[in-house]
Amino acid sequence: MTRAVKVRDLTIGGGAPVVVQGMTKGDTRDVQGTLDEIARYQEVGAEVVRVAVPDMEAAQAVGPIVKGSRLPIVADIHFDYRLALEVLRQGVDKLRLNPGNIGDASRVATVVTEAKARGVPIRIGVNAGSLEKTLKMDLGRTAEALVKSAMKHVRILEDHDFYDIVISLKASDVPTTLAAYRLMAKTADYPLHVGLTEAGASLGGTVKSAVGIGTLLAEGIGDTIRVSMTGPGEEEIRVAWEILKALKLRERGVDIVACPTCGRIQFDMWPVVNELEKRLASIPETLTVAIMGCAVNGPGEAKDAKIGIAGGKHMGLLYRDGQIVRRVEQDQMVEEVWAEVQDVLREARTGAAAVEGDHASD
Repeated sequence: MTRAVKVRDLTIGGGAPVVVQGMTKGDTRDVQGTLDEIARYQEVGAEVVRVAVPDMEAAQAVGPIVKGSRLPIVADIHFDYRLALEVLRQGVDKLRLNPGNIGDASRVATVVTEAKARGVPIRIGVNAGSLEKTLKMDLGRTAEALVKSAMKHVRILEDHDFYDIVISLKASDVPTTLAAYRLMAKTADYPLHVGLTEAGASLGGTVKSAVGIGTLLAEGIGDTIRVSMTGPGEEEIRVAWEILKALKLRERGVDIVACPTCGRIQFDMWPVVNELEKRLASIPETLTVAIMGCAVNGPGEAKDAKIGIAGGKHMGLLYRDGQIVRRVEQDQMVEEVWAEVQDVLREARTGAAAVEGDHASD
C-alpha cells in the first residue's frame, strides 16, 4: 500500500479508492471559461482537475478558479519557480512540477517551503518526451530512465523534508509505461498517478489507455488516473470511469450490457443502443441496462439487469427486476427504457430522501 496524500478533502493513496482526474483544454486565463469546463468535467465524474499555468496571468487566474470550483485544482508548472509561488499564494490545492527544472537550489527551497507551510502536495510528473538529455543519452527513453529521473526529483524534495509527493511516469507507448510503473512500485511507496501521455485520438487513445491503465490497476498499481486523449476532456473522464468499472474497482453511472449482434437478430439494435448510451451518459447513479438482440442470451441478460430488453422480431420484451413488464415495439424502445430508468431513479431518490429524513428526526 502506498502512502496517503491529501488534496483538499480527497485522499490519494493509502488504500483510498482510485481518484479520477481531468485537465482543462482551454486558456486558464479565461476564468469563467475554465470554471465552465470544470463544471462539465465534474458532471461526468472528474474528482480533481489540473490547469496549465504557462505565465503569470494564468497563475493569477488560479485564485478565482480555486474559489469558484467545487473540485480540487492542480496547477501545472514548468521552468519558472515564480509561477509556483504565485499559485501557492492563490490557494491552489496541488502542484504538478519537476523541482529540477524550476531553477537553482535556493529557488526550489523557496517553493518547497511555501508548499509545506500551506499543506500543498506536489506531483512529480516525468514524461518520456521531456527526459533530461543526460538520461536519454545514457539510458534512452526507457523505464529505467523514467524512474531514475523521477527519483532524482523525489530526492530534491526529501532533502527539504517534504514527503507529500505523488509520482507519474508517462510514455506514449504501453510497454514502456507498464515497465516504468512496475519498477517505480518496487522503488518507492509514494502514491502513483497513472496514465499514458499523448495516447492519441478517440479510438486509439481509448484502447491504449484501457490497456495501459487497466493492466496496471489490475496489478494493484495506481492511486489516481488521468486518461490523456486528443479531444474533449469529458471523453477522457468517461473512459477513465469505464476502465474502473470494467475492473470493478469503482462504480458510477449506467452499465449498458449489449450483445454484439449476429445473423439471429430480428430488430435494428444499433440505433437503440447508440441513443440510449448518449442519454444515459449523464446519469451518475449505478444501475445496469441490458439491450439484447435474440433469444440465445437475451432473456438471461435482460432478467439479470435492472432494466432490460430481450429482442424479437421488430420488437422486444421489456424486463424490470427480472420480470417481464410489457412488449415494446422497436420504434418505442428508447423512450420506454428511458421512462423506466427515470422511474427507477425517482424511486431511489425518494427512498434516500426518506431515510435522510428519518435520520434527521432521530
